[in-house]
Amino acid sequence: MSDLVARTGRLQQRYEAGYRLLAGCIPYKYRDSGEEIDDINTEPTVEVLMINSNSGPGLLFPKGGWETDETVEEAAAREALEEAGVRGDIMGFLGKYEFKSKTLRDEFSPEGLCRASVFALLVKEELDCWPEKSTRHRTWLTLPDAIKNCRHAWMREALVEGFSKWKQ
Repeated sequence: MSDLVARTGRLQQRYEAGYRLLAGCIPYKYRDSGEEIDDINTEPTVEVLMINSNSGPGLLFPKGGWETDETVEEAAAREALEEAGVRGDIMGFLGKYEFKSKTLRDEFSPEGLCRASVFALLVKEELDCWPEKSTRHRTWLTLPDAIKNCRHAWMREALVEGFSKWKQ
């Protein structure tokens, strides 16, 4: 297998009406409790994967620039691989979320306006090595713990209004 490398630069970055377009996902899995489920109505526990921020406290979901040579779903899956070291299947669109970034400002979006398309990604594989392993740590959390630890309000909204309602 060839070495995985994260994409860098913004030459192929997508913009729309002053917004930098981003793609992200909420990676999830079903917890294997190791116990037999006696009650047919018992649902398995869902856990979501979060990563540390490189710029401060709190946890994040993988996200990054949506580039011109990929679909938004491909970009979301690529970000999960680069930042969190997971591969899986895109299972659903959770919504578009707008926010203002202090760090993602450039000539096409001088105010740092961002619009992120967020998807649910069912994790099928966790890699031991991934492009951002040296700077990212991943943590599996239950939904209530993820809501408490989410760094950004828009990501918390994606988790509560997008993911939690989608999973019901």
